[in-house]
Amino acid sequence: MGKDYSICVGAVGFGGGVWHSPDTGETWNRIRDPFVLGADVRALVPYPDNPNRILAGSNQGIFRSEDKGATWEKLWSPMEGVPIWNIAIDPVDTGTIYVGIKPAALFRSRDDGQSWTKLPVDMAQYCHIGPPMVTALMVDPKAHNTVWAGVEVDGVYRSLDGGDTWTHITTGVHPDIHGMAISPGEENKVLFSTPREIYYTTDVGESWESLNTTNDLPLPYSRGIAFKADDPNVLFSALGESAISSQGALRRSTDGGRTWENRPLPVEPNSNIWGFVTHPADPDFILASSLFGELYSSEDAGDSWNKLKREFTEIGSMVWVPN
Repeated sequence: MGKDYSICVGAVGFGGGVWHSPDTGETWNRIRDPFVLGADVRALVPYPDNPNRILAGSNQGIFRSEDKGATWEKLWSPMEGVPIWNIAIDPVDTGTIYVGIKPAALFRSRDDGQSWTKLPVDMAQYCHIGPPMVTALMVDPKAHNTVWAGVEVDGVYRSLDGGDTWTHITTGVHPDIHGMAISPGEENKVLFSTPREIYYTTDVGESWESLNTTNDLPLPYSRGIAFKADDPNVLFSALGESAISSQGALRRSTDGGRTWENRPLPVEPNSNIWGFVTHPADPDFILASSLFGELYSSEDAGDSWNKLKREFTEIGSMVWVPN
């Protein structure tokens, strides 16, 4: 493998916590301190202005690394003992951090994690699958006061003032939110994936259209979705047969989602393909994961894929940064 990147994987269950590779997945080290037994790490995000800095969120609180994931410190937060499902960092003011938890709620820090405020947003606390969770959380890089949150199962929430006030969007998009992506192009296009359909808006959620339904795809259950970091026409979609299944597929569109093609993986996935991670430092390098611990990488924007040797239990999150 010709790339030189550091990769972190947030694992769930037995073997959970953070695993760190300094050499693009050739070797791995499980970070044991300050993570302790039972850490489920479902959120990993790099700082937009400094690839050395990474935040991790778990059921044991929030953690930060200053050296690409090799070592970590625990931050004080009111989320101690509460499952953290998502973290987003304001790309303009990187001292502003948003955290989404289960049961669904949002927190914000405006001083780089030194203090936290629970945000005034009334999200559902019960649904047919148990307590809802914040499965998607992003700050719009083109309009950083616009913050999006998606809840499984309670729909889309939007703030236009940096999280001070929120609107619950209840029409036009299915409420079972799985993934989210914001276009890197000039068009203000935001995508949300749901179990059977992918929706998009170009007017900040005032109206929605269907990008595609999974009836058009080889497997019916849609999970993660991502744009190529430098091309709004290239999209990746993670698929499975159901919420937990032994089948997975990875699809790519090169025309903004109008048509899709299957991108073959080197082995049959052991479960749903679950998510992707990209970075603007190298838009052609993409990581994908299966639910049950397989990692795949592409160095050519999804034309071909390699399976990394290391396998994990359940993968809750991933991140890669340049060395």
